[in-house]
Amino acid sequence: MKSNYYEKQAKKLWGKTPAYREYEEKAKDRTAEDQDRISADMMAIFCEFGQAKDRPADSDEAQKLVKKLQDFITEHYYACTDEILAGLGEAYGCGGEFTVNINTAAGEGSAEYAAEAIRIYCNK
Repeated sequence: MKSNYYEKQAKKLWGKTPAYREYEEKAKDRTAEDQDRISADMMAIFCEFGQAKDRPADSDEAQKLVKKLQDFITEHYYACTDEILAGLGEAYGCGGEFTVNINTAAGEGSAEYAAEAIRIYCNK
């Protein structure tokens, strides 16, 4: 169960932060099916990045996808500030498990493209 693994890692790293407490509050009444749907919806956004990756990462389309991702995270997990989003973008594109999972679902290079679009968005 990857989501359980990610939850344990997140709690270990950020369990004492306000963002993590907000996540716990939003997630407390979710069923496993709810969480699976939310995870699938988030991965669908990465698939949109995969479909857009032939365009420049600073294009309007790519930047709107970044905003869509940021809003999604804020709605379902925690307030996703530009600072938090920048850190997530680094994690998505650094070649670890996030990169592999995103690229598996959305196509090779999608995670790196999303990371670059996020970097541009957060540096504006």
